[in-house]
Amino acid sequence: MKYYLVAGERSGDLHAANLIKKLFVADPKSIFRGFGGEQMRDAGAEITIDYRELSVMGLVEVLLSLRKIVKYLKLCQQDIKKFNPDVLILVDYPGFNLRLAKWAKKEGIKVYYYISPKIWAWNTGRAKQIKANVDRMFSILPFEKEFYQQFNYEVDYIGNPVADAVYNFVPDDAFSTKARLPTDKSIVALLPGSRKQEMHNMLPIMLEIVKHMQQYHFVVAAIEDMDQKFYEPFGREPNASIVHESTYDLLQRANAAIVTSGTATLETALFEVPQVVIYRTSWLTASIARHLIKVPYVSLVNLIANKLVVKELLQNDMTLENVKQELLAIMENKDYRQQMLNNYADIKATLGFENTAEKAASLMVNYLKG
Repeated sequence: MKYYLVAGERSGDLHAANLIKKLFVADPKSIFRGFGGEQMRDAGAEITIDYRELSVMGLVEVLLSLRKIVKYLKLCQQDIKKFNPDVLILVDYPGFNLRLAKWAKKEGIKVYYYISPKIWAWNTGRAKQIKANVDRMFSILPFEKEFYQQFNYEVDYIGNPVADAVYNFVPDDAFSTKARLPTDKSIVALLPGSRKQEMHNMLPIMLEIVKHMQQYHFVVAAIEDMDQKFYEPFGREPNASIVHESTYDLLQRANAAIVTSGTATLETALFEVPQVVIYRTSWLTASIARHLIKVPYVSLVNLIANKLVVKELLQNDMTLENVKQELLAIMENKDYRQQMLNNYADIKATLGFENTAEKAASLMVNYLKG
Protein backbone atom coordinates (compact mmCIF):
# COMPACT_ATOMS: atom_id res chain seq x y z
CA MET A 1 0.00 0.00 0.00
CA LYS A 2 0.97 3.63 -0.45
CA TYR A 3 1.25 5.92 2.57
CA TYR A 4 1.55 9.72 2.52
CA LEU A 5 2.71 11.23 5.84
CA VAL A 6 2.83 14.88 6.92
CA ALA A 7 4.95 16.00 9.90
CA GLY A 8 5.59 19.69 10.50
CA GLU A 9 8.18 19.68 13.27
CA ARG A 10 11.20 17.84 14.66
CA SER A 11 9.35 15.59 17.11
CA GLY A 12 6.76 14.72 14.47
CA ASP A 13 9.55 13.76 12.06
CA LEU A 14 10.92 11.35 14.69
CA HIS A 15 7.54 9.77 15.50
CA ALA A 16 6.62 9.47 11.81
CA ALA A 17 9.97 7.80 11.09
CA ASN A 18 9.39 5.21 13.81
CA LEU A 19 5.91 4.57 12.46
CA ILE A 20 7.25 4.12 8.91
CA LYS A 21 9.70 1.46 10.13
CA LYS A 22 6.90 -0.51 11.80
CA LEU A 23 4.52 -0.06 8.85
CA PHE A 24 7.15 -1.54 6.60
CA VAL A 25 7.27 -4.62 8.85
CA ALA A 26 3.47 -4.94 8.89
CA ASP A 27 3.21 -4.19 5.15
CA PRO A 28 6.49 -5.16 3.39
CA LYS A 29 5.33 -3.83 -0.01
CA SER A 30 4.57 -0.37 1.40
CA ILE A 31 5.67 2.86 -0.31
CA PHE A 32 6.10 6.12 1.64
CA ARG A 33 6.11 9.76 0.62
CA GLY A 34 5.39 13.03 2.38
CA PHE A 35 6.39 16.26 4.11
CA GLY A 36 8.96 15.67 6.86
CA GLY A 37 12.67 15.58 7.62
CA GLU A 38 15.86 13.56 7.70
CA GLN A 39 14.53 10.90 10.04
CA MET A 40 11.55 10.13 7.81
CA ARG A 41 13.89 10.08 4.81
CA ASP A 42 16.27 7.69 6.59
CA ALA A 43 13.31 5.45 7.44
CA GLY A 44 12.51 5.10 3.75
CA ALA A 45 10.13 7.92 2.83
CA GLU A 46 10.55 10.16 -0.20
CA ILE A 47 10.45 13.70 1.24
CA THR A 48 9.08 16.47 -0.97
CA ILE A 49 9.24 19.38 1.51
CA ASP A 50 11.43 19.62 4.61
CA TYR A 51 9.43 20.26 7.80
CA ARG A 52 11.70 23.20 8.69
CA GLU A 53 10.02 25.15 5.90
CA LEU A 54 6.72 24.73 7.78
CA SER A 55 7.79 25.09 11.41
CA VAL A 56 5.99 28.12 12.89
CA MET A 57 4.96 28.48 16.53
CA GLY A 58 2.57 30.84 18.33
CA LEU A 59 -0.87 32.16 17.41
CA VAL A 60 0.33 35.52 16.11
CA GLU A 61 3.37 33.99 14.41
CA VAL A 62 1.10 31.57 12.54
CA LEU A 63 -1.10 34.42 11.34
CA LEU A 64 1.95 36.32 10.10
CA SER A 65 3.08 33.21 8.20
CA LEU A 66 -0.34 32.41 6.78
CA ARG A 67 0.64 33.13 3.18
CA LYS A 68 3.54 30.68 3.42
CA ILE A 69 1.31 28.05 5.05
CA VAL A 70 -1.30 28.38 2.29
CA LYS A 71 1.42 28.05 -0.35
CA TYR A 72 2.74 24.80 1.11
CA LEU A 73 -0.78 23.52 1.71
CA LYS A 74 -1.49 23.77 -2.03
CA LEU A 75 1.84 22.13 -2.86
CA CYS A 76 1.02 19.30 -0.47
CA GLN A 77 -2.45 18.81 -1.94
CA GLN A 78 -1.03 18.63 -5.47
CA ASP A 79 1.62 16.14 -4.37
CA ILE A 80 -0.93 13.92 -2.59
CA LYS A 81 -3.18 13.77 -5.65
CA LYS A 82 -0.17 12.90 -7.82
CA PHE A 83 0.94 10.15 -5.42
CA ASN A 84 -2.62 8.80 -4.96
CA PRO A 85 -2.05 7.13 -1.56
CA ASP A 86 -4.17 4.47 0.11
CA VAL A 87 -4.12 6.62 3.23
CA LEU A 88 -2.97 10.07 4.36
CA ILE A 89 -1.33 9.94 7.81
CA LEU A 90 -1.18 13.28 9.63
CA VAL A 91 1.22 13.70 12.56
CA ASP A 92 0.16 16.36 15.12
CA TYR A 93 0.81 19.89 13.65
CA PRO A 94 -2.88 20.97 13.69
CA GLY A 95 -2.69 24.39 12.02
CA PHE A 96 -1.63 22.73 8.78
CA ASN A 97 -2.93 19.20 9.14
CA LEU A 98 -6.53 19.95 10.10
CA ARG A 99 -6.89 22.01 6.91
CA LEU A 100 -5.37 19.12 4.99
CA ALA A 101 -7.77 16.62 6.58
CA LYS A 102 -10.80 18.66 5.53
CA TRP A 103 -9.53 18.85 1.94
CA ALA A 104 -8.68 15.13 1.84
CA LYS A 105 -12.13 14.16 3.07
CA LYS A 106 -13.72 16.07 0.17
CA GLU A 107 -11.32 14.33 -2.22
CA GLY A 108 -12.33 10.91 -0.91
CA ILE A 109 -8.89 10.18 0.56
CA LYS A 110 -8.78 8.08 3.73
CA VAL A 111 -7.30 10.08 6.65
CA TYR A 112 -5.57 8.72 9.76
CA TYR A 113 -4.26 11.04 12.49
CA TYR A 114 -1.21 9.84 14.43
CA ILE A 115 -0.75 11.83 17.65
CA SER A 116 -3.80 13.96 18.31
CA PRO A 117 -3.52 17.75 18.23
CA LYS A 118 -3.90 19.24 21.70
CA ILE A 119 -7.42 20.51 20.99
CA TRP A 120 -8.42 19.74 24.58
CA ALA A 121 -6.29 22.73 25.61
CA TRP A 122 -8.21 25.30 23.58
CA ASN A 123 -10.88 25.50 20.87
CA THR A 124 -12.30 22.10 21.82
CA GLY A 125 -14.93 22.48 19.12
CA ARG A 126 -12.31 21.27 16.65
CA ALA A 127 -13.12 17.77 17.90
CA LYS A 128 -16.26 17.94 15.74
CA GLN A 129 -14.08 18.85 12.76
CA ILE A 130 -11.82 15.88 13.47
CA LYS A 131 -14.80 13.55 13.82
CA ALA A 132 -16.10 14.73 10.44
CA ASN A 133 -12.81 14.55 8.54
CA VAL A 134 -10.57 11.93 10.20
CA ASP A 135 -11.31 8.22 9.70
CA ARG A 136 -9.16 7.01 12.60
CA MET A 137 -7.43 8.87 15.42
CA PHE A 138 -4.43 7.30 17.20
CA SER A 139 -3.92 8.98 20.58
CA ILE A 140 -0.78 9.00 22.75
CA LEU A 141 -2.19 10.55 25.96
CA PRO A 142 -4.51 8.45 28.18
CA PHE A 143 -7.02 11.21 28.92
CA GLU A 144 -7.62 11.93 25.22
CA LYS A 145 -9.78 8.83 24.77
CA GLU A 146 -12.25 10.11 27.37
CA PHE A 147 -12.08 13.63 25.90
CA TYR A 148 -13.14 12.44 22.45
CA GLN A 149 -15.91 10.27 23.89
CA GLN A 150 -17.72 13.51 24.78
CA PHE A 151 -18.15 13.96 21.03
CA ASN A 152 -19.14 10.31 20.40
CA TYR A 153 -15.85 9.73 18.62
CA GLU A 154 -13.91 6.56 19.43
CA VAL A 155 -10.12 6.80 19.23
CA ASP A 156 -7.34 4.26 19.69
CA TYR A 157 -5.00 4.88 22.64
CA ILE A 158 -1.73 3.33 21.51
CA GLY A 159 0.64 4.27 24.34
CA ASN A 160 3.17 7.08 24.30
CA PRO A 161 6.15 7.12 21.90
CA VAL A 162 8.19 9.22 24.33
CA ALA A 163 7.81 6.55 27.01
CA ASP A 164 8.83 3.93 24.45
CA ALA A 165 11.90 5.94 23.40
CA VAL A 166 13.06 6.38 26.99
CA TYR A 167 12.38 2.72 27.83
CA ASN A 168 14.37 1.53 24.81
CA PHE A 169 17.24 4.00 25.22
CA VAL A 170 20.71 2.47 25.56
CA PRO A 171 23.06 4.94 27.28
CA ASP A 172 26.60 5.63 26.12
CA ASP A 173 28.83 4.52 29.00
CA ALA A 174 31.58 6.84 27.76
CA PHE A 175 29.33 9.93 27.57
CA SER A 176 30.61 11.60 30.75
CA THR A 177 34.18 11.28 29.52
CA LYS A 178 33.36 12.47 25.99
CA ALA A 179 31.37 15.43 27.34
CA ARG A 180 34.07 16.19 29.93
CA LEU A 181 31.54 16.37 32.74
CA PRO A 182 33.08 17.36 36.08
CA THR A 183 32.91 14.94 38.97
CA ASP A 184 32.94 17.59 41.71
CA LYS A 185 29.74 19.46 40.74
CA SER A 186 26.10 18.55 40.27
CA ILE A 187 24.99 18.55 36.63
CA VAL A 188 22.07 20.69 35.48
CA ALA A 189 20.71 19.99 32.00
CA LEU A 190 19.52 22.96 29.93
CA LEU A 191 16.90 22.00 27.33
CA PRO A 192 16.07 25.16 25.34
CA GLY A 193 13.87 23.56 22.66
CA SER A 194 14.26 22.97 18.95
CA ARG A 195 12.87 26.10 17.26
CA LYS A 196 14.57 29.42 16.57
CA GLN A 197 11.84 31.29 18.43
CA GLU A 198 12.52 29.17 21.51
CA MET A 199 16.27 29.79 21.24
CA HIS A 200 15.69 33.55 21.18
CA ASN A 201 13.35 33.42 24.17
CA MET A 202 14.89 30.77 26.44
CA LEU A 203 18.67 30.83 26.03
CA PRO A 204 19.24 34.34 27.49
CA ILE A 205 17.62 33.44 30.83
CA MET A 206 19.49 30.13 30.86
CA LEU A 207 22.79 31.96 30.31
CA GLU A 208 22.00 34.30 33.22
CA ILE A 209 21.35 31.30 35.47
CA VAL A 210 24.73 29.83 34.48
CA LYS A 211 26.49 33.06 35.41
CA HIS A 212 24.71 33.40 38.76
CA MET A 213 24.95 29.79 39.97
CA GLN A 214 28.62 28.87 39.84
CA GLN A 215 28.09 25.97 42.27
CA TYR A 216 26.61 23.81 39.48
CA HIS A 217 27.82 22.70 36.08
CA PHE A 218 25.31 23.39 33.30
CA VAL A 219 25.13 21.45 30.04
CA VAL A 220 23.16 22.70 27.04
CA ALA A 221 21.42 20.07 24.92
CA ALA A 222 22.13 21.44 21.43
CA ILE A 223 20.84 20.19 18.08
CA GLU A 224 22.90 20.03 14.90
CA ASP A 225 20.44 21.66 12.51
CA MET A 226 20.18 24.87 14.56
CA ASP A 227 22.42 27.92 14.06
CA GLN A 228 25.31 27.14 16.41
CA LYS A 229 25.76 30.83 17.26
CA PHE A 230 22.86 30.43 19.68
CA TYR A 231 24.94 28.11 21.85
CA GLU A 232 28.37 29.76 21.60
CA PRO A 233 28.05 32.02 24.71
CA PHE A 234 27.77 28.93 26.93
CA GLY A 235 31.12 27.67 25.64
CA ARG A 236 32.75 30.75 27.14
CA GLU A 237 31.45 30.08 30.67
CA PRO A 238 33.72 28.04 32.96
CA ASN A 239 30.81 26.18 34.56
CA ALA A 240 28.97 25.32 31.32
CA SER A 241 29.41 23.08 28.31
CA ILE A 242 27.52 22.04 25.19
CA VAL A 243 26.62 18.59 23.88
CA HIS A 244 25.04 17.88 20.49
CA GLU A 245 22.24 15.41 19.76
CA SER A 246 22.81 13.74 23.14
CA THR A 247 19.77 14.82 25.18
CA TYR A 248 18.99 11.36 26.55
CA ASP A 249 22.59 10.69 27.56
CA LEU A 250 22.61 14.06 29.29
CA LEU A 251 19.36 13.38 31.14
CA GLN A 252 20.70 9.98 32.18
CA ARG A 253 23.42 11.82 34.14
CA ALA A 254 21.76 15.09 35.15
CA ASN A 255 20.81 15.93 38.73
CA ALA A 256 18.26 18.56 37.66
CA ALA A 257 17.06 20.36 34.54
CA ILE A 258 15.69 23.66 33.26
CA VAL A 259 13.33 22.75 30.44
CA THR A 260 11.42 24.65 27.78
CA SER A 261 7.79 23.56 27.84
CA GLY A 262 7.11 20.83 25.28
CA THR A 263 7.84 17.15 24.79
CA ALA A 264 11.15 17.55 26.65
CA THR A 265 9.31 18.05 29.96
CA LEU A 266 7.89 14.52 29.68
CA GLU A 267 11.24 13.07 28.58
CA THR A 268 12.88 14.70 31.60
CA ALA A 269 10.25 13.27 33.95
CA LEU A 270 10.61 9.77 32.51
CA PHE A 271 14.37 9.95 33.14
CA GLU A 272 13.47 10.90 36.73
CA VAL A 273 15.26 14.25 36.63
CA PRO A 274 13.70 16.99 38.81
CA GLN A 275 12.97 20.03 36.66
CA VAL A 276 11.70 23.57 36.42
CA VAL A 277 9.66 24.36 33.30
CA ILE A 278 9.99 27.73 31.58
CA TYR A 279 8.33 29.35 28.60
CA ARG A 280 7.94 32.77 27.02
CA THR A 281 6.34 33.81 23.76
CA SER A 282 5.34 37.16 22.28
CA TRP A 283 3.17 39.42 24.43
CA LEU A 284 0.32 39.36 21.91
CA THR A 285 0.34 35.56 21.53
CA ALA A 286 0.37 35.15 25.32
CA SER A 287 -2.49 37.62 25.75
CA ILE A 288 -4.65 35.78 23.22
CA ALA A 289 -3.73 32.39 24.69
CA ARG A 290 -4.83 33.45 28.19
CA HIS A 291 -8.37 33.90 26.89
CA LEU A 292 -8.44 30.69 24.86
CA ILE A 293 -6.59 28.01 26.81
CA LYS A 294 -8.91 25.82 28.87
CA VAL A 295 -6.39 23.72 30.82
CA PRO A 296 -4.67 24.75 34.08
CA TYR A 297 -1.15 23.73 33.00
CA VAL A 298 1.09 23.89 29.93
CA SER A 299 3.62 21.12 30.60
CA LEU A 300 2.80 17.54 29.65
CA VAL A 301 4.01 16.38 33.05
CA ASN A 302 1.35 18.34 34.91
CA LEU A 303 -1.34 17.63 32.33
CA ILE A 304 -0.87 13.85 32.52
CA ALA A 305 -0.73 13.92 36.33
CA ASN A 306 -3.68 16.36 36.41
CA LYS A 307 -1.96 18.30 39.18
CA LEU A 308 1.05 20.54 39.77
CA VAL A 309 4.09 18.26 39.75
CA VAL A 310 6.70 20.66 38.33
CA LYS A 311 6.78 24.43 38.65
CA GLU A 312 5.86 26.31 35.47
CA LEU A 313 7.47 29.75 35.17
CA LEU A 314 5.78 31.38 32.20
CA GLN A 315 5.98 34.83 30.60
CA ASN A 316 6.59 37.47 33.32
CA ASP A 317 7.18 34.77 35.94
CA MET A 318 10.19 33.53 33.96
CA THR A 319 12.67 35.72 35.84
CA LEU A 320 16.22 35.08 36.94
CA GLU A 321 15.26 35.11 40.63
CA ASN A 322 12.28 32.76 40.20
CA VAL A 323 14.25 30.21 38.19
CA LYS A 324 17.15 30.38 40.68
CA GLN A 325 14.86 29.77 43.65
CA GLU A 326 13.11 26.82 42.01
CA LEU A 327 16.40 25.25 40.92
CA LEU A 328 17.75 25.58 44.46
CA ALA A 329 14.58 23.96 45.81
CA ILE A 330 14.77 20.89 43.57
CA MET A 331 18.51 20.54 44.22
CA GLU A 332 18.63 21.13 47.99
CA ASN A 333 15.17 20.49 49.48
CA LYS A 334 15.17 16.69 49.84
CA ASP A 335 11.46 16.37 50.64
CA TYR A 336 10.42 18.61 47.75
CA ARG A 337 12.69 16.71 45.39
CA GLN A 338 11.43 13.30 46.54
CA GLN A 339 7.79 14.33 46.13
CA MET A 340 8.50 15.27 42.52
CA LEU A 341 10.17 11.90 41.93
CA ASN A 342 7.19 10.09 43.51
CA ASN A 343 4.85 11.91 41.12
CA TYR A 344 7.09 10.95 38.20
CA ALA A 345 6.65 7.29 39.16
CA ASP A 346 2.86 7.70 39.00
CA ILE A 347 3.15 9.26 35.52
CA LYS A 348 5.27 6.33 34.33
CA ALA A 349 2.64 3.90 35.59
CA THR A 350 -0.13 5.87 33.85
CA LEU A 351 1.62 5.87 30.48
CA GLY A 352 2.80 2.27 30.63
CA PHE A 353 4.83 0.69 27.84
CA GLU A 354 2.90 -0.18 24.70
CA ASN A 355 5.49 -0.23 21.86
CA THR A 356 3.48 2.61 20.38
CA ALA A 357 4.68 2.69 16.77
CA GLU A 358 4.31 -1.09 16.38
CA LYS A 359 0.79 -1.02 17.83
CA ALA A 360 -0.22 1.92 15.63
CA ALA A 361 1.20 0.30 12.49
CA SER A 362 -0.59 -2.98 13.17
CA LEU A 363 -3.91 -1.21 13.73
CA MET A 364 -3.50 0.95 10.63
CA VAL A 365 -2.74 -1.97 8.33
CA ASN A 366 -5.62 -4.01 9.78
CA TYR A 367 -8.05 -1.11 9.35
CA LEU A 368 -6.90 -0.58 5.76
CA LYS A 369 -7.25 -4.25 4.90
CA GLY A 370 -10.55 -4.57 6.78
